[in-house]
Amino acid sequence: MGILSVDLGTSNTVAVLSAHGRPPRVIDVDGSATMPSAVFAEEEGGLVVGRDAERRARLDPTRFEPNPKRRVDEQTLLLGTDVVPVNEALAAVLRRVLDETVRQLGGEPPEEVRLTHPAQWGPVRRNVLLSAARLAGMGNAITLVPEPVAAAAHFASFPGKGLAPGQTLAVYDLGAGTFDVAVLGATQNGFTVLAEDGLPDLGGLDVDQALLVHVGREVSHSDPQRWQRLLRPESTADRRARRALQEDVKAAKEALSRLPQTEVPMPEPFSDVLVTRAELEALVRPMMLRSVELLARTVRSAGLTPDQLAGIYLVGGSSRLPLVGSLLAEKLGVVPSSLDQPETAVAFGAHHVGPDGLSMRTQQVDGDVVGAQSAPATVAPAPTPNLTGPYSPPAGAVPAQPAPQQQYPATYPTTGPQPTSGTPLGSTGTAPANFPSVPKTGGTKKRTGLIAAVAVGAVAVLGGVATWLFWPSSSAETYAASECGQPGTPDEQGFTGCMRQLAGTVPRDNNCAPGTGTGPAAAANEEELGVTVTCSAPGLPGAQITYLHSASEGAIEQYLDGLLTRTGGGEQVQAEWQGNGLSGRYAASAGRNSSVVVFTVDDRPLAGFVYQVNLTGEGETTSANAMADYFENTVQPGE
Repeated sequence: MGILSVDLGTSNTVAVLSAHGRPPRVIDVDGSATMPSAVFAEEEGGLVVGRDAERRARLDPTRFEPNPKRRVDEQTLLLGTDVVPVNEALAAVLRRVLDETVRQLGGEPPEEVRLTHPAQWGPVRRNVLLSAARLAGMGNAITLVPEPVAAAAHFASFPGKGLAPGQTLAVYDLGAGTFDVAVLGATQNGFTVLAEDGLPDLGGLDVDQALLVHVGREVSHSDPQRWQRLLRPESTADRRARRALQEDVKAAKEALSRLPQTEVPMPEPFSDVLVTRAELEALVRPMMLRSVELLARTVRSAGLTPDQLAGIYLVGGSSRLPLVGSLLAEKLGVVPSSLDQPETAVAFGAHHVGPDGLSMRTQQVDGDVVGAQSAPATVAPAPTPNLTGPYSPPAGAVPAQPAPQQQYPATYPTTGPQPTSGTPLGSTGTAPANFPSVPKTGGTKKRTGLIAAVAVGAVAVLGGVATWLFWPSSSAETYAASECGQPGTPDEQGFTGCMRQLAGTVPRDNNCAPGTGTGPAAAANEEELGVTVTCSAPGLPGAQITYLHSASEGAIEQYLDGLLTRTGGGEQVQAEWQGNGLSGRYAASAGRNSSVVVFTVDDRPLAGFVYQVNLTGEGETTSANAMADYFENTVQPGE
């Protein structure tokens, strides 16, 4: 009957429907293209969402949550005296969108639902979103699409904006709760994500808070006690006044995107405050500079310079701030583009992600069947796009500075709709039931072949085992897990002693150097990963072996999960390994343009991966089974 795309945002949710052969259109909910993502818990137990929730919040603000998506990492919300699971709050928002869609379709549900999510979301957060979609009654045909991929698809859908193969586009996505940036390369019929990054602590809500602090400085001196009651409400009346003030501050911010000045209505006994655009820009300039600098670093990590970009595409409601465009032009020398409404770009773009990337709808997540993707995303104006051929950077592209021992080809793994995770919602880090627990015997290992979505979830467990312990450094020794605190001082090759125990004989004669190397596996956030070393991979053309010793299990989890999803491979293999006093798990995946095997240690924050890119762009990459063989025969430390 139709395809429904939903961009569940921090502040607002946008839904786009295409049905009966008609072009995609926005689903108006309560007469507006954007529906507040807010929820209100009724005393009778129900959840009210959208503008109705905002109206009810004036009666009892304690039962109101304006931004449930920003609390996705929490299991529950306390709304008044009711404890509401976060996925149920999100499900209520999605259910309102679905109900309106079904009404407009004459009682028939959409055949397919596409949900967008921030590029930086790992498997646990994606599981929360999928769980919410199931609770909302969206069925099994659910696809997850990373927001920058959808945004690039939207950009390319406009006449005259299509990108020729080899051209690149940067997506600057400033929403209410988060900032995401990605650099994408155009292939013949699709997009490849060359680099991506984000700031979870930057968004429109932070701009609102800065403006609220500013108006407070202007008026609080007249009645300091009353102002403190606004900031820390003690009564229902105080909470209503604070809620009204927050709404007025947000409206003033939005007005300053169009007007040179505006007034912020203030509750009694305070006088209204006149705010100019120049004042707002002075307040938020430091945080906007952070976003521009991150975009510049991400462009560099893709091996490009700003002048080699075909454009910078602004999406997200907060990108309307005029300061954003002026800073990008000033610092990067590129005038950004904003097409249509930035709030609706991602939801519309999800419709333009081609059907070749939307297959495999029967993956297991949290014990239930939901939709999942592992094929690459495609973006094409043609009715049936077919992603073919590797991405090649434009002529004159400046590659990132490689380590002396490594050279990587100009081919990149394609990313698109991300696989749903196999990690059960609320997992504490124990291995799932389908993860084999077979020790290595006789040089062979029992492997389990898995569809990509299941294996990615398992690797999330690999990378995020909650019982990790820590140990320091040496060269040819073994260490107990209890000896490992923060990563110690690396040696001349960049290894800690912990890493050498894991690396075994690999560092010998394999040109190892600090860092995560160059090419598509290189991390833009190396400092967050801790100590990293990359070596050449003997006998595996176009490959690197990288080791990590981190104090942040979350950073490793997200990084390894991203490597697996990038391959776009369908089948994966995984098994346990042990050697050199260590034991752990590995998972291997292979796609059209790249292959990878990631491995972790059970009781300490050590991990590694072997990443191979297709040197020629022709033929097949190394299979998942062959990557597993390579790990066991070449990389796995001996007994």
